[in-house]
Amino acid sequence: MIEIRGLSQTYPGPTGPVEALRGIDLHIPPGEVFGIIGRSGAGKSSLVRTINLLNRPTQGAVIVNGRDLTTLGDAELRAARRDIGMVFQHFNLLSSRTVFDNAALPLELVGMSKDEIRRRVDPLLELVGLTQLADRYPAQISGGQKQRVGIARALASRPKVLLSDEATSALDPETTRSILDLLRKVNQEMGLTVVLITHQMQVIKQVADRVAVIDAGRIVEQGPVLDVFTRPQQAITKSLIDEIVPQELPASVMARVRQLSAGLSGGVGQLLRLSYAGESAYQPILSHLIRDLGLELSILHGQIDEIQDQPFGSLAVFASGAAEQIQSAVAHLRQHGVQVEEVPSKD
Repeated sequence: MIEIRGLSQTYPGPTGPVEALRGIDLHIPPGEVFGIIGRSGAGKSSLVRTINLLNRPTQGAVIVNGRDLTTLGDAELRAARRDIGMVFQHFNLLSSRTVFDNAALPLELVGMSKDEIRRRVDPLLELVGLTQLADRYPAQISGGQKQRVGIARALASRPKVLLSDEATSALDPETTRSILDLLRKVNQEMGLTVVLITHQMQVIKQVADRVAVIDAGRIVEQGPVLDVFTRPQQAITKSLIDEIVPQELPASVMARVRQLSAGLSGGVGQLLRLSYAGESAYQPILSHLIRDLGLELSILHGQIDEIQDQPFGSLAVFASGAAEQIQSAVAHLRQHGVQVEEVPSKD
C-alpha cells in the first residue's frame, strides 16, 4: 500500500541546510496499523507529511496504492490525495460550521450534492459516535469529540490510507484510549491502512501492528510491536519503551540484591532479569527451576502487560545455589523462549 524508498528531506536553515529526513525506507502493507515513533525533532511529522506530499521530499520515491506521488502533476496529485485522509493534533475545525458541516467539508469542495453528502456523512457520524451532536458547533463539544469530527472528516472522501499526526497528544488518557479504539475500529471495519505518528509508546502499544523508530531523521529500528517491545536493539528505542517496561531496575531492588548476596551461607547468587512474551508467559518455568534444579528464587521486581492480546513482561529474580545450577537454569529459560540478562552486582 505504501512504499517509501530513499526518502530525504532538506530544509534551508539560518546556518545552512537542515536534514530532516535521511534515506528513509519503509514498506507498509495494506490494512495495517503502522506506528512511527520518535522524540520531538526526530523527523516523524516531516515523514508523515511526505506521504501525502504536503511536504515534497528532496529526493526519493513515495508510492501509495501503486503510484509514485513525487512524479504526479498538480491535478493528479490533488486527485491522489483523496485516497489519503489525515487527522491532525489540533483538530483544525472551522468554528462557524456545525459538526455535520465540518465533516462534510471535503465533499462540498469537490461539488457533491447535498443529498449525496447527507448519505455519506450520516453513517460516518454514527461510526464515530456523534449522531446526536451533528448540529453542535466546535465550541460546544469536548476535545475528544472534536477529534472524532476530525476523523469523520478525514474519512468522508473514502480514503484507502488514514494518516494520524499526533492525533491524541492533546487529549487526556481516557479520551486517548477511546480515540485509539476508534482508529482500530476504522481500520478493521473499513479496511484502511492507518499510519500513526506519535511520541508515546503507550499509543503504539494499544493499537499498532508494527512500529518504526525514527531518530535524527533516520529509521533506526522497526518490526512487529511485540518484538520491538521485548527485544529493543537501539538506545533510543529502550528509552522510548521505558514508560511501558522500565529498562533500569530501581535502586531498592539492587539494595535488596546486596542484602541477599551478603546473607548467602553457601553457593552463589545471581540477579537474573527475565523478559518473556507470548507462550513463554504461560509456562510454569520458574516452578521447574525450583523443583527440578533445586534453586532458591526470590522475585524482586516485575510486571506483565499485553500487546495485541499477547502477554509480555519482565521479572527480576535473585537465584541462589551452586554455580552450575544457575547456569543450567539460564540455559533452560533460554530454551523456552525467555530472554535472560545476568545482571552484575554493584557494590
